[in-house]
Amino acid sequence: MSSQLVPLVLLGLIGSVCGRFPGLDALEPRTSDQDQSRAVAGLLRRLLGDRSTEFVVSVDRSLSNDSLDVCELSSTERDRVVATGSTGVAVASGIYNYLKYFCNCHVSWFGSQLDLPRPLPKLSGVLRISTPHRFRYYQNVCTFSYSSVWWDWPRWEREIDWMALNGINLPLAFTGQEALWQEVFRALGLNQSEIEDFFSGPAYLAWNRMGNVFKFAGPLPQSWHVSQLSLQFKILERMRSFGMLPVLPAFSGNVPKGILRLYPKANVTRLGPWAHFNCSFSCSYMLDPQDPLFLQIGSLYLSQVVKQFGTDHIYNTDTFNEMTPPSSDPTYLAAISRSVFASMTAVDPEAIWLMQGWLFFSDATFWKPAQIQALLHGVPLGRMIVLDLFAETEPIFSYTESFYGQPFIWCMLQNFGGNSGFFGTVESINSGPFKALEFPNSTMVGIGMTPEGIEQNPVIFELMSELAWREGPVNLSKWASLYAARRYGSAEENLGTAWRLLFSGVYNCTVPHYRNHNHSPLVRRPSLHMNVDLWYDPADLYKAWKLIIEAAPSLMSKETFRYDVVDLTRQALQVMTTSFYQDIVDAFRHQNLKELLIAGGVLLYDLLPELDRLLNSHRNFLLGTWLEQARSLALNEKEAQLFDMNARNQLTLWGPSGEILDYANKEWAGLVEDYYAQRWGLFVYTLVECLEKGQPFNQDTFDQAALQIEKGFTYNSHQYPTKPLGDTYDIAHRIFLKYYPQALKRL
Repeated sequence: MSSQLVPLVLLGLIGSVCGRFPGLDALEPRTSDQDQSRAVAGLLRRLLGDRSTEFVVSVDRSLSNDSLDVCELSSTERDRVVATGSTGVAVASGIYNYLKYFCNCHVSWFGSQLDLPRPLPKLSGVLRISTPHRFRYYQNVCTFSYSSVWWDWPRWEREIDWMALNGINLPLAFTGQEALWQEVFRALGLNQSEIEDFFSGPAYLAWNRMGNVFKFAGPLPQSWHVSQLSLQFKILERMRSFGMLPVLPAFSGNVPKGILRLYPKANVTRLGPWAHFNCSFSCSYMLDPQDPLFLQIGSLYLSQVVKQFGTDHIYNTDTFNEMTPPSSDPTYLAAISRSVFASMTAVDPEAIWLMQGWLFFSDATFWKPAQIQALLHGVPLGRMIVLDLFAETEPIFSYTESFYGQPFIWCMLQNFGGNSGFFGTVESINSGPFKALEFPNSTMVGIGMTPEGIEQNPVIFELMSELAWREGPVNLSKWASLYAARRYGSAEENLGTAWRLLFSGVYNCTVPHYRNHNHSPLVRRPSLHMNVDLWYDPADLYKAWKLIIEAAPSLMSKETFRYDVVDLTRQALQVMTTSFYQDIVDAFRHQNLKELLIAGGVLLYDLLPELDRLLNSHRNFLLGTWLEQARSLALNEKEAQLFDMNARNQLTLWGPSGEILDYANKEWAGLVEDYYAQRWGLFVYTLVECLEKGQPFNQDTFDQAALQIEKGFTYNSHQYPTKPLGDTYDIAHRIFLKYYPQALKRL
């Protein structure tokens, strides 16, 4: 098979800009070369079992003389592969590229395809793989709430292995920080009630940390602090064992209301409401960084962080995230960032501040060039790294002269809220990082993946991580074909054709300013005026669906293929839902009761139940799994009910009364039947009643009724299956035979 593949021969031809920033050059793994080697050997045992002994791994940091990772691979006469790299991450990534391009293998969130050839394919000479990027960053502050909030150690272990295989060396490590904050608040004199009124519930900690919300869905049980702190110790140890540089949290100024009792003269500002929340759970209290108390609290907290977690000298905090500063005066903004940075260097003189650049995009009317430059220049050049968080769609480096001299990381955000649904911007991510490197006086020092939620669209993350080791853009059509071959372990041409169709269509959004929320009517509260625009031609999706279904009989034993059968069929039914929605609206507007009943009946009594049955047949599409993970972290029934409510609310109401309704929507079994389908049933019933009574449709009245359905789902205790039910192929094939002909007629 390897002769049919194109080896990933990469030479780091683009010079690093890190030499301009001595502080960044000085960053290096804390773990010895020998321990990093052992960590990679452990990863291979977990991944390959007995076949791991066919790889000889070693780490030698002297292999790189410019802080840029490199891996060299060669074959021995005894059919073993020798991999030597500058870090454990470099070795793991080099081996994964060998597995992909010489062994036709694939590792994914949703199972792996690891049918290794025997013996291993030989390498002629030395294959040298290197990267022009000092850093390969991973995760978003929101990922810890949308995806990993309920993870246990085995799930974290798999994720860190995935990070190493995909070349990540700068991961965010935010777990367990509330345990340290609790100790700091107690040391300052706050009582337990004041602390509990500050922390949100587990599913909302990302926004509690950023000063957006407090208290909602809490309080945090003490058991949560203990378990998360223990988990963080394991996470950090494993990340560092591969030579990664974990990014730790620092202080942004977000404080409990109780601070005003202790320090009544402190310069604390109460912010306005955030995202439709009222001030019961929003309107946070922000301590001005120029107040002496800021330095006291910030250094006290970071001292705890360094004492408990150690340090690799990179810290993340975000001032004014989706919040407008009290003044636009550049002098004030420079003083703010200078004070924040001072609270870091007071504890760690080598501190590097890593900051999300999201605020410059989300509040562009405030952040003009003078304001951006002032905030960035409050910190010495090279002592701050800016994440160009949404660069595949809204790059900021291009109109800020590379962040006015501060180093930055070009990031792909890709997903908001962890939504289900196919989405990608493959042309943009294929060219964007290379354009950023070639930008005049570019200060780009890395490439990153910053999704709000993961465990969706795995193909996009594999492409993005691979680009970090490329010297230029890939041939997307060819890459898609090779992806299909290794994901399924099959050279069947129709599989490559299917993925080329997906890459040129649904995965190639070129609509300016399009943000990947799933806009499908399926997962939105119904109305007569829903956005049904697609950025792709559904005909290409249906063609790919047909090719995958036709290939299914011989490939359903592959876990990766079974997942894609469900996901692709789910996407096709999502588009079909839009078609039936349009039929329903057209029938209502033309007062055609018969057509309304037909379209509504098919949607409610066949399509949505079939979708739920399909999702129920695969373990990665079960609402029950998400809820079980949440409840499993509880010590008693009271905690279990709290965690269960957190888990349900985030997917649905996102707030006590739908403040950010359906933002984190998921197409999961149970959620489709008992939440989305119930709203659609109410919508169709209401429209029918309006026609029969000759009354107009009242959206406000409907919304109030829908809210009762939404609250009923969110605040009940009904449990859902945690094991798959039914045969995936039988269900998917039946759906295909039933709906594919209709889909073609609607094109």
